[in-house]
Amino acid sequence: MLYVKIHELRKRKFKVAQIAKELKVSRPTVYKYLDMTFDEAKAYTEQPLGKKRKLDPYKDWILAWLEEYPHLSSAQIHDWLLERYPDLVVGGSTVRTYVKDIREVYQIEKKVMIRQYEAVPEQPMGKQLQVDWGETKQKTTDNKEIKLYFIAFVLAHSRQKYMEWQARPFTTRDAIRCHEHAFQFYGGRTEEIVYDQDHLIAVSENAGQLLLTTEFQHYVNEREFNVHLCRKADPESKGMIENVVKYIKGNFADSRVFSDIEDWNSRARQWLQRTGNHQVHQTTKKRPAEVFLLEKQHLQPVSSLLSYESTHNQSITRNVSKDNTIRYKSNRYSVPLGTYQTMSENLVWIEVKDEDQKTLVIRREAKGEVIAEHLVSSEKGKLIQNRHHTRDRSKGVEELKQRLVSCFEDQGQAAAYLDEISQRYPRYRRDQFAIIYKIIQQYPAFIDTVLTKCMAEKLYHANDFRDIAHHLHTLRDEPIEEGQPFYTSSPKHSHIKASTRSLLAYTSILGGRA
Repeated sequence: MLYVKIHELRKRKFKVAQIAKELKVSRPTVYKYLDMTFDEAKAYTEQPLGKKRKLDPYKDWILAWLEEYPHLSSAQIHDWLLERYPDLVVGGSTVRTYVKDIREVYQIEKKVMIRQYEAVPEQPMGKQLQVDWGETKQKTTDNKEIKLYFIAFVLAHSRQKYMEWQARPFTTRDAIRCHEHAFQFYGGRTEEIVYDQDHLIAVSENAGQLLLTTEFQHYVNEREFNVHLCRKADPESKGMIENVVKYIKGNFADSRVFSDIEDWNSRARQWLQRTGNHQVHQTTKKRPAEVFLLEKQHLQPVSSLLSYESTHNQSITRNVSKDNTIRYKSNRYSVPLGTYQTMSENLVWIEVKDEDQKTLVIRREAKGEVIAEHLVSSEKGKLIQNRHHTRDRSKGVEELKQRLVSCFEDQGQAAAYLDEISQRYPRYRRDQFAIIYKIIQQYPAFIDTVLTKCMAEKLYHANDFRDIAHHLHTLRDEPIEEGQPFYTSSPKHSHIKASTRSLLAYTSILGGRA
């Protein structure tokens, strides 16, 4: 097909460069096909990529996939090949080059799946503020690398921006502090604020019934603004702030050298005044700072005092995992067994108390009873576990032991015997008790005699208990005399006499002297 198209365009007086551009192939490819006859091109396409290549045996599969699904990427082709041929060892770059050549030879253009976005109507003045978080990696003055975190705000009408940075991840309390700074910067607040479903402020959307973290809910109640949480896969509803985050990363933070956080925030404010809010916005075609002078008059004033600082603690929620742990700052902390329930939401409320050292307090409800307390670990990737939160594995063993003791006449002696076994074989006491329990069921008439014998002979092992019981069962018609060895030959073989030979018989066989 490529051969035919090239020659058709050539007949229409297209130049080589024009043919290459039209068919999206290289000029050497055009020259190559122009010099071929149809039969030569047909033979070439049977071995389409010139010299033999590693993926030639799989050409038919690749071609069939591309013809049926033109939008497939080379990475998907690579994955499908490995799925069908698990032993195939081939690099991603090899697959990319081969797929590119297949597309060129067979003129299979990659169809790009374009997502359709709906234009969002302009918001009225003072109506909406959008908020989001971001992070970057910056070079420091001593040529090291540091991770920085920022929160960004943008007024939906004027596009007036604000940002604040810190050198550690944000907490809910940090987010609230930055909201207050933003309100001071803008001179008021909007009717509603748009957020992503971030764990700092929200637990879940819950089909429209928003469930915010305790601390942020207190803040919202005090400042009295409406919260709009974006639904998943809904970028249009907060596209403005996403563009601002990209703008901050690509314009302000890109290649800028970090010295300290105060200097960084100072330069960020200067950038907002100089560039972020001064340059003409590509959508509105206006300067945000100029439009903001009008929008500022529509913002609702906020008081400088905020009572949450003293009346509310730092209580936020966490999900309980199947292993009855919660995650807090890169560590896992245990909660009592049974806290996780299959058919419930499995949320607990945590609070960090900072007295002599930080303590993590976990509750079922925001102001409910404390179910767990842990010292906060400064390490990462650790499991901090309370021994009382683990399964009581001794409970079942103790129940089995009491059941065994109750089977003996002398329960005091039985308890002493089982305690000695437990001390000698602590890891195997359940197995030991299980063997004794089986013997009790099998030979109930002999267990007291066996116990007495084991205690007298100091045979503290379940296998000894079993062997004696079995022996007593075998000899149940023959009483054991005092002082007689407990283990004797079996009575059914006692009448058998072993034959004997003289010594001469053996010496003659071995060839020795008599």
